[in-house]
Amino acid sequence: MAGMGLAWLLGVALQLQERTLLPLWAYLLCLAAGLVCAVAAWRWPRAWLLPLLAALALGGGASGWRASERLADALPPSLEGQDLQVVGMVAGLPQQSPVGLRFRFEIEEARLNGVVVQLPSRVSLGWYAGWDEGAALSEPQQSLRAGQRWRFTVRLRQPHGNVNPHGFDYELYLFEQGLRATGYVRANDRSAPQLLEPQAGYPVDRLRQRVRDAIDAAVTDPRAAGVLAALAVGDQSAIERDDWQLFRTTGVAHLMSISGLHVTMFAWVAGLVIVGLWRRSGRAVLWLPAQLAGRWGGLAAAAGYALFSGWGVPAQRTVWMLVTVTLLQLMGRRWPWSLVLLAAAVVVSALDPWALLQPGFWLSFMAVGLLMASEPVRASVTVPTERRRWHRVADAAKGGLRTQVVATLGLTPLTLVFFQQVSLVGFVANLVAIPVVTLVITPLALVGVLWSPLWLAGAWVEQSLAQGLALLAGLPGAVWLAPVAPLWAQAAGLCAAALMVLPLPWRVRLLAVPLLMPLLLPVRELPAEGRFELLAVDVGQGTGVLVRTRSHLMVYDTGPQYSRDTDAGQRVLLPLLRARGETRIDRLVLSHRDLDHVGGASAVLRGMPVGELLSSLEAGHPLHGQAAQSRRCEAGQSWQWDGVRFEVLHPRTADYERTLKPNGLSCVIKVTSAQATALLTGDIERQQEAELLATQGEALRSDLLLVPHHGSRTSSTAAFLDAVAPKLAVVQAGYRNRFGHPVAEVLERLHDRGVAVSASPGCGAWRWAEGSAWSCERESSRRYWRHRASIE
Repeated sequence: MAGMGLAWLLGVALQLQERTLLPLWAYLLCLAAGLVCAVAAWRWPRAWLLPLLAALALGGGASGWRASERLADALPPSLEGQDLQVVGMVAGLPQQSPVGLRFRFEIEEARLNGVVVQLPSRVSLGWYAGWDEGAALSEPQQSLRAGQRWRFTVRLRQPHGNVNPHGFDYELYLFEQGLRATGYVRANDRSAPQLLEPQAGYPVDRLRQRVRDAIDAAVTDPRAAGVLAALAVGDQSAIERDDWQLFRTTGVAHLMSISGLHVTMFAWVAGLVIVGLWRRSGRAVLWLPAQLAGRWGGLAAAAGYALFSGWGVPAQRTVWMLVTVTLLQLMGRRWPWSLVLLAAAVVVSALDPWALLQPGFWLSFMAVGLLMASEPVRASVTVPTERRRWHRVADAAKGGLRTQVVATLGLTPLTLVFFQQVSLVGFVANLVAIPVVTLVITPLALVGVLWSPLWLAGAWVEQSLAQGLALLAGLPGAVWLAPVAPLWAQAAGLCAAALMVLPLPWRVRLLAVPLLMPLLLPVRELPAEGRFELLAVDVGQGTGVLVRTRSHLMVYDTGPQYSRDTDAGQRVLLPLLRARGETRIDRLVLSHRDLDHVGGASAVLRGMPVGELLSSLEAGHPLHGQAAQSRRCEAGQSWQWDGVRFEVLHPRTADYERTLKPNGLSCVIKVTSAQATALLTGDIERQQEAELLATQGEALRSDLLLVPHHGSRTSSTAAFLDAVAPKLAVVQAGYRNRFGHPVAEVLERLHDRGVAVSASPGCGAWRWAEGSAWSCERESSRRYWRHRASIE
């Protein structure tokens, strides 16, 4: 039985590694083969290989079939960027941010210029208020609620996200959620949104909406109200970004979303209550035993809570696990805990194959498995009656402490594998936060639905807890950061976790220390002396480049600001730098003041030590004050790191006295080693290119060119390209950006000169290390759910 479960999971896992999907008939054939093997295994039970092959084929075939159906629900490329008139329902709670609203929309009807067109069944839409600090939601935006039917004019695009090494896979998230296009609402005089029906569908979500609105009205502190809304109705978007950071730093973030812990606790409490009430009725006990009623009632309560909280993936996993355990108990089967967990994993993967790619899947199953495996053998001890109560209290305290020790030790390696960080204060924080959140705040958030003053009590407890967590987060070394380790080190770390918590002799447990060290302190692959590595990060419509030598790091620009509360520094650069094991930026170069180049600078300066800021920013710019040392970039400056030379070619000192656009002051830097050269150009335009030709001439020649101004028609003149004579060119631009970068004429000039061109929409992050071929992250980590964009 265990072998069949593992074979099923292996079949699903293998299918998830496919770069492109096979034809649908191939998966149907796989399912048919699996059924044939299953029948043959039943007919010849001694043929032990047949059930394994059946489970392997059925797992892979079912996963591929599901993927084919979902991939077919796609947006036709010809409809991207078109004004489409759609009618549909708001599916789920709208999420509010400083720039407007984002919500899921179930499309019922779609037209283009009056002609019916076929669109994906579900899309993710933004309805924006504007960038201005004082921009407020309009009256129609304020009235948007779950379950309403609206008519919108929208513009859609393919589900496309940034793709960087070790970064969040936004396209996988959209694919798993069944959101096959993203876009925004067009709101103007000619295409005003229209509410058609206030209560069209989604009754559970409408109820969740009313509860969230009531919490916002009753609790004046928005931060506490956000936590209560997250615990009551599963609206994690209500929690502010700073609070999420606090919860991650202290290791309690898992408590602030509806997880398996919350659902299991709810089922347990509901089961106890039902058993107690059931036993009071003699007729009910005769009709159905109290224990059986408690099991079914607890399961129903857990499913209801999971549904009311948004039916998130972690809650779904827990419900299906409880269903599996309950059915096994009803069947009279006493399976070992490992087999029960495996059966639950098979059920979850059958319903949601992509759950296997989520950290939460492995963390939740690993946590339960380690707790079961580490359970000590208890001796039977006779305790006097008057002391039993205190023994129960002591046993409960010991059990809670043991659970936390096992979870901390056992899940630390897995946390490092998935997130490259672990909270060193998490053990203490969870000892307090787990009982407070699960036994106090969550019940108050739920019962407050019946009596709203309880929300005020819950808010007070949450505020007190947040103050204590802030004290822990402020301690030096609260978080241990580690770079991404190689696969063998990750496997060794997971073995170390098992050794630490299993009931084994201490001499055996000590083997966990050497096994864990490669995961805690992995050896980094760094360029050799005299060589450099260049990574053009996929930041969207903006620039962000890492140049790494043997012992130094330069960051050239920090990408755009995406909205008033998010930017590339916080979302892309800092996670990438930490995953690479970078602990310091020796020199941060900001080419010029445009927001698509300095949008993430503030977050980078706050989040990582920076030796020096080199920029063309005007005196008095706020970023100067955030840097320990700051100076202007001027032609003639140079430095050498580890045998690699860096030169500033532009702007000249006199350029700062002229009236130039910010683009014209872009810091141009040439990186030179014995084997290769790279030219980083910022947003220079024709005039600056001509001046560089006059002052630098042959010195411009480089192997790699960061194409000026994202491939704009104002740059990359024929003369400039002839002087640089690059073999490789990289364009950093956003997918379907409003400027049309890179323009066709620039691409044509590059292709005419035999230059290999890569652009971030189709390439993702672009990596070039001397001595090896360049690579595109979107291609090297390609999977079938990834969008393939072309710049041609």
